[in-house]
Amino acid sequence: MLGANWIGKLAYYLWDTKEGGVRLAELKRLQALESKSPSELAQFQQQRLSELIRHAWDSSPWYRAQLVAAGFTSGDNFSLNDLAKLPVTTKADIRDNTDKFISSQVDKNTLNRAKTGGSTGVSLNLYFDERCQQLRNAAQMYADTMANWRIGHRVAAVWGNPPIAKTFKQKLRAALLERTIYLDTMDLNPSSMQAFVAQWQTYQPEVIFGHAHSIYIFARFILANDIRTVRPKGIVATSMMLLEHERSAIEAAFGCQVTNRYGCEEVGLIAVECEQHQGMHINAPHIILECLDANDQPVADGQAGKLVITDLNNFAMPLIRYRVEDVGVISQRQCSCGRGLPLLERLEGRVADFLKKPDGGQVAGISLVERTLTKVPGVEQMQLVQETLDELKILRVKGKDFTDTTDDALITEFRQVFPTSVTLTIIDVNRIPQEASGKYRFSICRL
Repeated sequence: MLGANWIGKLAYYLWDTKEGGVRLAELKRLQALESKSPSELAQFQQQRLSELIRHAWDSSPWYRAQLVAAGFTSGDNFSLNDLAKLPVTTKADIRDNTDKFISSQVDKNTLNRAKTGGSTGVSLNLYFDERCQQLRNAAQMYADTMANWRIGHRVAAVWGNPPIAKTFKQKLRAALLERTIYLDTMDLNPSSMQAFVAQWQTYQPEVIFGHAHSIYIFARFILANDIRTVRPKGIVATSMMLLEHERSAIEAAFGCQVTNRYGCEEVGLIAVECEQHQGMHINAPHIILECLDANDQPVADGQAGKLVITDLNNFAMPLIRYRVEDVGVISQRQCSCGRGLPLLERLEGRVADFLKKPDGGQVAGISLVERTLTKVPGVEQMQLVQETLDELKILRVKGKDFTDTTDDALITEFRQVFPTSVTLTIIDVNRIPQEASGKYRFSICRL
């Protein structure tokens, strides 16, 4: 299999060279920057931000207006501290004014387009040029190296709606470059997972990559059937929050540590765990990440807040202080690995995942699900749905340890958070429904 890896590695180098060599050059730069001090990284960000702001002034109608309103003029120096003088960009801003964000220096019809799924109620079209895409690919490659992936390695993807190679060119690219087998998360069942295990024996992937909860479901199948032949060198969990009980099950099933990765369609890689697993290193060379309160003011170090991102790569459609609709905690703590990259201590879920209480308070639904699953035996999966203030629906999948007392224990656990004025309705389901993307949502607030 070593020869097959070298074929894949050679194919990737030739492909990247043919397309300008941006990906591999950027990967090398990211690997060099990780050893820089926080002050050196800030200087690098300052330079990139200045270039972005000048470009936005010259070519983005939306941000030129924002800069003028904030008192800036053409040619002004713009520092990292000046970011706070600009308003936060919302999804609604982009949805209602998409063309004003796009640079006047590019032809929109030539740009790559990504569409967000709209899990927070707003679906968006985002645009970026080919160079931006290649820089994002390099960041993803950098993140994957944290999980022992190397160029040329084969990948097992636990992913929804996997691509199907139809033309000869697509099949050649899949065989030489992408080197991936897929377990479709839209069809996770014992038969499909057993077939994937058999495919694994032939293909022998080095890395598992996929939706965190879907990998967890596959891990439970591996454990239940005492399968000991699926042994990757690394595991990358992404696209949704990785819960601690899921991490434990995945690592027990595959004999390998899980690397948690956080990103989004709008900007690509945001943060990734290193081998120390002490939080996620922020992709500081490519983004500036802020953590703000309800009034768009910075929260104290170690406090949870809404995450706001400035994308330093996208000059075709600048995104400056974009509210990604996630809640997390940023820390000034330095990781023991020695990298200077700042840390995202943890994610606390999507804004739309926070459940509302009658007294005006909020609770992180994802954290409530995790706590309950670890304390109440007999529940395999769970999803919370809130459509009114006076009722919480608990979609519950029975686990093998389910007893007559399990639901009572669930109610007792939830009563620690919600008063008796809130009706707690347990709904027995065979499985938790997926989003169109194949992802799972554990907590949904429709208020």
